[in-house]
Amino acid sequence: MEIFDELSQLHEATTQAFCDLANTNIESNGIFRVALSGGSTPKRIYELIAERNLDWTNIHWFWGDERNVPLDHSDSNARMVHEALLDRVDIPRSNIHEVPVNVENPTEAAKRYEQMLRQHFGEANFPIWDLALQGLGDDAHTASLFPETKALQEHERWFVENWVEKLDSYRYTLTAPAINSAHQIWFMVSGQGKQNALKTVLSGPNSPELYPAQLIKANRWLVTQDAAGNEQRNKT
Repeated sequence: MEIFDELSQLHEATTQAFCDLANTNIESNGIFRVALSGGSTPKRIYELIAERNLDWTNIHWFWGDERNVPLDHSDSNARMVHEALLDRVDIPRSNIHEVPVNVENPTEAAKRYEQMLRQHFGEANFPIWDLALQGLGDDAHTASLFPETKALQEHERWFVENWVEKLDSYRYTLTAPAINSAHQIWFMVSGQGKQNALKTVLSGPNSPELYPAQLIKANRWLVTQDAAGNEQRNKT
């Protein structure tokens, strides 16, 4: 676990790591594919990435999850990423792969996005991201894999619509196998309100039905001190 005293330090470190990984992958393979996370912590990272000089023509942007709202809605993850990053730099439109939200028929929208992913990644069993960025909810959800929801039981689909009872709405999400297929998976966690969830996911009983983030095999945890808490500080 990488612990930062200040949120700004987490932002800067993650931005630099993102850019380094993107440059390395483009140099080696000619392409960099990233599955994006929503939320306030990554938003600032996206703003900082927009200030960097990257090979935008060879980076492809996907969404790890989305809300069931129109893409121009204030709650839309796509809108947030466009405003923070994608609309601020010269990125080919063909490199931007938003979820085709259909508020009235989320099942059809999820199938369409999965079909697009399968076409993009070809014969792979699951999408092979270079990087999947993940957040952590205070209920230990990640992406839109919420506790006690149907998507947690999915082992073959890449992307699904997921009914979340406590939100009284559908969410769209990559499945756990489709996240775990990434070469790199980074969790970004900030705020004291995440302390219990982080502790439970990392050292609590293994119960992914209740703590969905336990399904994800992360390479890096980038965490602010207030989220890590005294116990984690003493362990590190």
